[in-house]
Amino acid sequence: MKKLIDFDELFDRKLAQYMEEHAGEYTEKQWEDLIPRLYRNFGDTLIKSVGTTPKGYYAEMTDEELVDTLKAHHKEGVSVSDFLCRELESRGCPDALLALMQEAEGELLTLTINLAGSSKKALPVYLDILLKTEDEELKDTVTEYLKGNADAVKERVLALYREGVEREYMLEILSRCKQKDDEVFEILLNEFRTAPDDIPMHASYLASYGDERALPVLLDYIDRDETNYLEYQELKYAIEALGGEYNKVRDFSADPYFQEIAAQSQIMPDFTSDKKTDA
Repeated sequence: MKKLIDFDELFDRKLAQYMEEHAGEYTEKQWEDLIPRLYRNFGDTLIKSVGTTPKGYYAEMTDEELVDTLKAHHKEGVSVSDFLCRELESRGCPDALLALMQEAEGELLTLTINLAGSSKKALPVYLDILLKTEDEELKDTVTEYLKGNADAVKERVLALYREGVEREYMLEILSRCKQKDDEVFEILLNEFRTAPDDIPMHASYLASYGDERALPVLLDYIDRDETNYLEYQELKYAIEALGGEYNKVRDFSADPYFQEIAAQSQIMPDFTSDKKTDA
């Protein structure tokens, strides 16, 4: 493996020198705009002590060398430059990066996930991570990528749902499928009907899925007297997202959720959620 080089530190030195030489020429806001451009230009600057540019240094590496370098930077506490990251991203999620993702932890794991991004090659690994990690933030990160590729992982997600594994995450992913499927629709609708304590979340899944066949059920639920203000808001959004309408005036002035939101907004809860003025 090539020698570890802290290109960010080299840039900081050059930047400090440049700022000293041009002191008083730029406002603070102008410096904020200029520094990112200087950093980008630095990527194409020949570094005599290295014999090439920062971009060129990483471009000469194989996929395996890039990933080994990334690991070494993390292990030694050396800053990971954007030039290394951009070169890895340009390789289209190489197998070496996927292998690292399966063994990495903490910050390094998060970095590998961000580098792989929405690559379809990474989706099976994302599902594995979702199933094994207890880190909720990490679960949310991989779920976002899985939602963006829901159709590609639908069959495995359906299987996991049937097994009762991380069902809420599976529902969230299934709700983003673009290719309509009766089984997926029935699952989302059934979960909505059988989860009285989480109506807003499951209404949002139906809205995301975009199947207007859910409208009669949503319209029935929103019209119930026991529907609280939070449920009403999400149900109304879902109905409108599916092309429906609900215009009945409802009085939520006694609803504790409405009162809490009104208090936080410093608004007097004078009467309804759909205030209308008679002409």
